[in-house]
Amino acid sequence: MHDDRLLVEGRLERALRQFIRPAQYADRVPLTLSVWHAPGEPVPVAEALKASYEPFEAGTEWGKPWSTSWFRLRGQVPEEWTGRHVEVVIDPGFTGDGPGFQAEGLVYDATGVPLKGIHPRNRHIPVAAAARGGEPVHLLLEAAANPLVLHDFEPTPLGDVLTAGDRPIYRFASADVAVLDEDVWQLTLDIEVLSELMYELDAARPRRHEILRALERALDALDLHDVSGTAAAARAELAEVLASPAHASAHRVSATGHAHIDSAWLWPLRETVRKASRTFANVTALAQDYPELVFACSQAQQYAWVKEHQPHIWERIKKAVTDGNWAPVGSMWVESDANMPGGEALARQITHGMRFFREELGVQTQEIWLPDSFGYTAAFPQLAKLAGVRWFLTQKLSWNQTNKMPHHTFWWEGIDGTRVFTHFPPVDTYNSQIHGAELAHAERNFAEKGRATRSLVPFGWGDGGGGPTREMLEKARRTRSLEGSPRVEIEKPSAFFAAAEEEYGAKAPVWSGELYLELHRATYTTQAATKRGNRRTEHALREAELWCTAASVRDSSYVYPYADLDRLWKTVLLHQFHDILPGSSIAWVHREARDTYARVLAELDEITAEAVRSLGAGEPAALNSSPYARSEVVTADDGTLVHVSVPALGSKGLAEAASYTRETGATALLADGEIQLLNEHLRVAIDEDGLLTSVHDIDAQREVLSPASRGNLLQLHPDHPTHYDAWDLDKHYRNTHTDLTEAESVELVEDGPLRVAVRVVRAFGNSRITQEIRLAAGSRRVDVVTDVDWRESEKVLKAAFPLDVHAERSAAEIQFGHVHRSTHANTGWDAARFEICAHRWLRVAEEAYGVAVLNDSTYGHDVTRAPHGDGLGTTVRLTLLRAPHSPDPETDQGTHRFTYALLPGATIGDAVAEGLALNLPLRVADAPVLPSLVSVDNPAVTVESVKLADDGSGDVVVRLYESRGGRAAATLTTSFAVSAAEVTDLLERPTEEAHTDSAGLVLALRPFQIVTLRLRPAR
Repeated sequence: MHDDRLLVEGRLERALRQFIRPAQYADRVPLTLSVWHAPGEPVPVAEALKASYEPFEAGTEWGKPWSTSWFRLRGQVPEEWTGRHVEVVIDPGFTGDGPGFQAEGLVYDATGVPLKGIHPRNRHIPVAAAARGGEPVHLLLEAAANPLVLHDFEPTPLGDVLTAGDRPIYRFASADVAVLDEDVWQLTLDIEVLSELMYELDAARPRRHEILRALERALDALDLHDVSGTAAAARAELAEVLASPAHASAHRVSATGHAHIDSAWLWPLRETVRKASRTFANVTALAQDYPELVFACSQAQQYAWVKEHQPHIWERIKKAVTDGNWAPVGSMWVESDANMPGGEALARQITHGMRFFREELGVQTQEIWLPDSFGYTAAFPQLAKLAGVRWFLTQKLSWNQTNKMPHHTFWWEGIDGTRVFTHFPPVDTYNSQIHGAELAHAERNFAEKGRATRSLVPFGWGDGGGGPTREMLEKARRTRSLEGSPRVEIEKPSAFFAAAEEEYGAKAPVWSGELYLELHRATYTTQAATKRGNRRTEHALREAELWCTAASVRDSSYVYPYADLDRLWKTVLLHQFHDILPGSSIAWVHREARDTYARVLAELDEITAEAVRSLGAGEPAALNSSPYARSEVVTADDGTLVHVSVPALGSKGLAEAASYTRETGATALLADGEIQLLNEHLRVAIDEDGLLTSVHDIDAQREVLSPASRGNLLQLHPDHPTHYDAWDLDKHYRNTHTDLTEAESVELVEDGPLRVAVRVVRAFGNSRITQEIRLAAGSRRVDVVTDVDWRESEKVLKAAFPLDVHAERSAAEIQFGHVHRSTHANTGWDAARFEICAHRWLRVAEEAYGVAVLNDSTYGHDVTRAPHGDGLGTTVRLTLLRAPHSPDPETDQGTHRFTYALLPGATIGDAVAEGLALNLPLRVADAPVLPSLVSVDNPAVTVESVKLADDGSGDVVVRLYESRGGRAAATLTTSFAVSAAEVTDLLERPTEEAHTDSAGLVLALRPFQIVTLRLRPAR
């Protein structure tokens, strides 16, 4: 037989494109339009209902970037359409083939009740499944003129309303009342499902040819000039091949509706409120026609927005949850970044998310749902388990540049040994269309074939595309059991996970440690001001909760600011979303983030000041929010320096400290063109270029820097990633760099006795950097206080410390512990980690000696092996600033202030304590002398937070963890009387009585174990 497959396939494709799809709407009648262009920001529908409208014609331009126009659509169903399926079909000017990222709309009825969103691939509004004829059509369309910002990563002013301009960017195409020809629509879906499957089958498979010939017969039965009249006959030719059941061994797909809505990205936060509303309206409307629909939806913040702004949609969501059509998932406030949020912040992401779902919807979520974050901390498994979460889902590691993850279903083991059952959907998307190619890819790609039989497929358009569509549901119906295709079953993610764990849990492999994304490494650095705002507000919240708790247990009249702290935490958690904190959003988002962080910090400062005032009268004192006692130099209100020793989580008067005369201090010497800074621990030499030529550890009697090298060397690299400007730092950046060695000035600006400092000023390109290298009396830390006026374009700035330490691996702080990473590149996995994330510290060490590099707002680092004449050293670099042009063309331009530090002779414990000290500077205020509010007698046990319980009971909650990677026995004591103590889960629900003896509360922690305690103050 002659092979005419290509001819038949070409005939099919043309018929579908040119004749069948256009015939889905048999008749159309234009609606009458009028418009009100809302000035400024979006307004509620109540205001739009009262506005004055003017006539508007299809084909007219509308919508300057980021504006909102309200359109009235009026008409009626023609009398002759009696009994027909009638819809309104709206095209406000959609462009291109994409499902979203452009104009969107929410349609209301004449009274202002929201009905459904409209999107490029979801344009219809139901009128009547069987029209009577003559029905009036009165609709109100809220149309958002959102611009397409991301276009080949080219710089554009469209990413901020302040720079986007006033030129209209859309032309309203049409708004019609139309007849949906259901036979033609169903025929279209039949053909799509079968042809998509056919193209995935091997040409040698009989099934492929059965489908081809059935499609050919359908084409023969179809009159292309009377598609409507012959569609039923064409469908009849396809019935047999559609009815052929799937093989018993077919891969099983659990399909769940989904709409990944970034809480901000190429649009501001305020637009996400509307994106969520449109999509949620779509889903609740779709469930009325497809009772099998299950929609998995994460991010409690988006639910809260819809509850506040769209109460009608909120009530529909609650009903959908009750009816089983809606599955709240994710357990988190937002789908946050999973590298940079601090430990307590990540815990609060989970507690705030789970509490919202439980209190508002009566749902106990059971999974972490992070399909799109840029890598995942190894702290997650333990946090999940402590919250009662059983499962973890992501998809993003399918984006790895170098190494393919070996598993799709496995146990993920965290740094403490806790394991969580994890799934990566092998479909490699969280925006599936239930397309035949996607289903076939899921089956072929599934790594557990032969051992497991099922995977998850999240389907639906995200980010303004409107979520699942009726076409997707129809395709799922057809592929529930279809020969040659995986079996598709729509169900809740929890049903998938339970079945997958039952089938495979006992034999699933284990992945230990972080899930590092081999891509998007620049997100540790881009938008430095946003990252500094995150770090500062995290620590300011920690400080505020501590002193508010102290005030509460000391003063019964003090009112703990539950509501304010809850609101501020949620603001910070929102800004940890995985396109805000990583720096990959438009200029508008980051401009607002900077302003928001400033407001949050100011409010937290006032809350903390009020709490300190409530502690009682006193003289000027230093208050220590760190869980470690400190002996350091602080600046008093009058500008003088005072060396003070302060207990952990307590205070010490400055007057007493000032009366103490230190035997040793800090001094400076000028000799042979160098400036030497000295104290009892360190001798630091700075040359005429302002670079460190020597850091001598007096206690260890060894040099810290590698021979013939210089430390704090600023290095400027060209930074041109292949694709994702804000996201990527591609390895080729290392091929070229410039050492910034030339200094405008190097001068001694403080010469003791409590602190010495050298100021170095450099100019390069269009930028200017001023650094003060400081050494304080009694300190083992060399601080580099940095002010930068950054005006570079597509450059990355690094600070290098070549260390004479033979380190096989680095240790980097993460949430509630640290991870080790190789310094070599022996394997592809090692080589791919050429840029890594660290929180407050990164340490490299050889036997019995280590050096840590600390920071107060930097996350990106790299660590390399550096041979020298006497052996092998290790170079640690901090990634300070970038200057990409997309999506924000002015990324990081302007002034920045941050501090990093070198800590010679550092153990892990030293790094933990000094990292906290750098990030929690002593607060100077009038206050009484206070003992430690909470004290732990083993420094390996680190107190992470002290607060009052969220339930308003007045109980004190203390969260702590083992921070050094070993076993730790400890006793916890408090400065207030305790009547009862319990161990709780992450959500402060008691799990067991705490063990106490005459000395206090007895603790025994395994490596990196997190423990949450609930203490009832005696009253």
